[in-house]
Amino acid sequence: MVPPNLKKTLADRGARAILDAFNTYRSQFKEITRRSQSLFIDRRWQAMRVDAARRLELYRQAVDGIETEIRQLLGDTGQDKRLWSDIKTAYSALLFKREDRELAETFFNSTTRRIFSTVGVNSSIEFVNSDFDIPPGEAVSRCFATLVNQLPNADLIKRVLAEYPYLTHFQDLEYDARQAAGKIKTALEALDAPGKIDRIQFVRTLFYRGMGAYIVGRITVGMTRIPVAIALLNSPDGILIDAVLLNEDDLSIPFSFTRSHFHVDVDRPYDLIQFLKSLLPLKRIAELYIAIGFHKHGKTELYRELLDHLSACYEDRFDVSPGQRGMVMIVFNMPNDDLVFKLIRDSFDSPKRTTRREVMEKYDLVFMHDRAGRLVDAQAFEFLKFDGGCFSDRLLDGLKQGAGSTVTIAEDSIIVRHAYVERRVTPLDLFLKQAGEAEAVGAVIDWGNAIKDLAVSNIFPGDILLKNFGVTRLGRVVFYDYDELCSLTSCNFRKLPPPSVDEDEMAAEPWYFVDENDVFPEELRDFTGLSGVLKEVFLTHHADLFEVDFWQQTQDKIRAGELPHIYPYSENCRITRKGRK
Repeated sequence: MVPPNLKKTLADRGARAILDAFNTYRSQFKEITRRSQSLFIDRRWQAMRVDAARRLELYRQAVDGIETEIRQLLGDTGQDKRLWSDIKTAYSALLFKREDRELAETFFNSTTRRIFSTVGVNSSIEFVNSDFDIPPGEAVSRCFATLVNQLPNADLIKRVLAEYPYLTHFQDLEYDARQAAGKIKTALEALDAPGKIDRIQFVRTLFYRGMGAYIVGRITVGMTRIPVAIALLNSPDGILIDAVLLNEDDLSIPFSFTRSHFHVDVDRPYDLIQFLKSLLPLKRIAELYIAIGFHKHGKTELYRELLDHLSACYEDRFDVSPGQRGMVMIVFNMPNDDLVFKLIRDSFDSPKRTTRREVMEKYDLVFMHDRAGRLVDAQAFEFLKFDGGCFSDRLLDGLKQGAGSTVTIAEDSIIVRHAYVERRVTPLDLFLKQAGEAEAVGAVIDWGNAIKDLAVSNIFPGDILLKNFGVTRLGRVVFYDYDELCSLTSCNFRKLPPPSVDEDEMAAEPWYFVDENDVFPEELRDFTGLSGVLKEVFLTHHADLFEVDFWQQTQDKIRAGELPHIYPYSENCRITRKGRK
């Protein structure tokens, strides 16, 4: 047993060491985030991409560092949970006046889970729920700017832009301001709210991602509230307003779970998240934290929401998800929840030749990569513990047979050692069977667009099958099966060699040599799974996917350093501009 005096000393030192590590992480996070402003102004897109990847690595590096430090500091007492309970108490006291204390609590949890590999949760050494209620504070006035009694005209747009004095070199500010104001006026008239804007409130810092920057805010007219985002691009001829987003669905797409994180400089994340939640009420709090780069705290919020759901909906049980059986993953969900859980099988069906480690590396690749609005974000969880009654008999049988090394099933509990948690989407093959003709045609066209968006972002899906893609609530086609995914530039796209004799075409095996990374686009036609009108539609819009030239030319552009801007909004949102591409 640790003597009382030493115990208090160790608790204080441990708490301070963890907070110091968190402070270092936050300082590095802010430094990279704030650099986005100058990178956008200077059009340094490659540096922006490097910074995005570097920022994603910071959290793991910080936890790696504090794990080593705290083990050395505590020595043999490091496994004493009573000591860790005191460390948590001392740590909580240090957070009282912090504006980012919810993030700091999650960092503490990450540290203890590294030390103990905690199964389920342990409230004595983790912040299962926050120690604090976090009401809006003084930071609200610093975070937002407000204009009142404004007409929806060009002068209003220029007043908004004036809040960002570093946005100086516009291509044609007068034209863009008139066009943007026109879109706002049209939206107000459609909602029967013409006339003056009572208030427009917007975040003082821009949201940066890739080649784009966004002003995010809210318009109030009477009892009507309208979310608004002004999308900016920086072309060689100057900055321009490219689009104005003016409803919840349009704004939801840039904040989608298929998008990479924004870089937005904020000291008090809580207030920003509450503001974003008012604009996007259908978004989970977890998704909003993840969208602005705090993915670990997003996981914390996601887990808390899951516990709340299980507590409130005690009759909602996990069951096998609809769709074709996965050869690599067991997928399950609760009918009344919009999350799916994916467990890697103990062994994979033929012809899969991958390994568990390789599958996990694919998910790591997706986490670090630009998701281009087409790759579903997956959160990795370890040592989840559920009540045994939460699982259907059918699912339990499947877990026993297919994931015995990952799942421990006891009489009253089920422990999942590793799982990926994603937002639920409708598998594309099921969607096409259920959809009307117009919806099906739109999905098929967007399926081809999804494959092309992935290609230009240097991703080749591997398995181009309908069942590996899904359709979101807003009708966008996304990819979620990563076990065959790879970088496009690692593929060798070839034309099928002509047969030397007629019998070659009828042979069970190829008459030509096939290397591991060889891809024959002509063969992809056989994997579409489409027929009739839908096949004709796909060929009309995307026949180039079956030609070697498309893939090789895309590879050449990637190797030349060309970065595409994949617009996270529809054409209807964009400013009319002559000669626009």
